[in-house]
Amino acid sequence: MIRIQLVKRTPLTGWYRVLVPLLAVVTTLVLSAIPILIAGGNLWQSYYYLFYGALGTRFNLLETFVKASPLIFTGLAVAFAFRAKFWNIGAEGQLLAGAIVATWIGMAGGSAPAIVLLPSIMIGGFLAGGAWAAVPALLKTKLNVDDVVSTLLLNFVILHIMGALLFGPMQKTGASWPISEEIVEAARYPILLARSRFHLGIPLAFAAVLVIWFINSKTVFGFRSRAVGVNIHAARYGGINTTSVILKTALISGGLAGLAGVGEVAAIQYHLLSDLSPGYGYTGIVIAMLGNLHPVGVGLAAIFFSIINVGSQTMSRMTGVPSYISGVIEGMALIVMLIFLLMNEYKVRVVRK
Repeated sequence: MIRIQLVKRTPLTGWYRVLVPLLAVVTTLVLSAIPILIAGGNLWQSYYYLFYGALGTRFNLLETFVKASPLIFTGLAVAFAFRAKFWNIGAEGQLLAGAIVATWIGMAGGSAPAIVLLPSIMIGGFLAGGAWAAVPALLKTKLNVDDVVSTLLLNFVILHIMGALLFGPMQKTGASWPISEEIVEAARYPILLARSRFHLGIPLAFAAVLVIWFINSKTVFGFRSRAVGVNIHAARYGGINTTSVILKTALISGGLAGLAGVGEVAAIQYHLLSDLSPGYGYTGIVIAMLGNLHPVGVGLAAIFFSIINVGSQTMSRMTGVPSYISGVIEGMALIVMLIFLLMNEYKVRVVRK
């Protein structure tokens, strides 16, 4: 009799952790050839225009960074929370919470100078996203409510709150659809490169990567957060205040997602609208997993996803392959990465009896 067992192995560390996401990306691109061919596209032309459309010109390259900015923030938000085993599926709602507060501050700014308004909308958006994430964190630590369910459901709660505001006190005067007044000029992120949309939020997103790396690697809180994620009972027994760690983790995680919402309001739309986010918060979950929950990996995964999203438009125009192929590639990347992570954790053993 032959039995197949999954045996836990020593997880890979160091540079091997970096190689796993890179191998997942390469495997994803190889497997993506199948739907491209099924759609009737020329494989080499399709890949050429996919990457040329995202990186081939100055405008395309800068647009890739513009699209990557909110993905970096939401990816970091999810990765930072998952590291402490706080299963934050609510980055989308936290993004909207940050956007709502940023819009309100930007609309009420009046004649305040940019040196006052810009920090105000960033801090306000960060605190709003953090506060929205703190609700399920408190429910988890105090009432043992499942954080996956609570964070997910709160996305819909904030979506309806935003709808009520956009059809109520925040609705633009005379408008018949859900849209707010524009924020004042001083509350808008400055454009850093001429003839582009390359704005202040992009270097802030990359700075956030370094800040989260520093917290994870060089601080006592980063150690405690990791300890709680590995074994919450052992961490509690070792004297770590696990409730405080989870709550602080939620505040930082939600704040990062809130900054994604601030950027969309202050740099792209200049007002709040019902379809502000095309699902950046949910995509952040995939990016966090593809980046192996490491801040640098998250940044690279966000750029990869942005390349796919931006380049797929050019690929579609030049080859006829539907731009929806970008969603297929993103989903395939998650599946491949999960398989690789499973292979990293377990090995197959054949037992003969």
